[in-house]
Amino acid sequence: VQLQASGGGLVQAGGSLRLSCAASGRSFSTYVMGWFRQTPGKEREFVATITSRGGSTDYADFVKGRFTISRDNAWNTVYLQMNSLKPEDTGVYYCAFSPRLGRVYREYEYSYWGQGTQVTVSS
Repeated sequence: VQLQASGGGLVQAGGSLRLSCAASGRSFSTYVMGWFRQTPGKEREFVATITSRGGSTDYADFVKGRFTISRDNAWNTVYLQMNSLKPEDTGVYYCAFSPRLGRVYREYEYSYWGQGTQVTVSS
């Protein structure tokens, strides 16, 4: 399994970015997907999760109402739409696969990880 994250960049506070994560190698539609991030000085943390068919999602409290996770199983891709970005959202964002069922929140439950994409939000 290979995951390729993209879409990061530099944006002003209040702006938007859409991250993409393209997968290859396995049956994408059978996996739960998640986004995590590592902000400066902090450990990697959960951001969002989506079930295998996209029927259920969940978010960390600090992004609820601003970020939206979605997936297109026909294109083996998961997205993270990020709106109303804040400087504290700056960090490296990672996508990941999990073979578990339902929504998945813990790093150790994810088996495959993308390389990360840098998001920088200026004030």
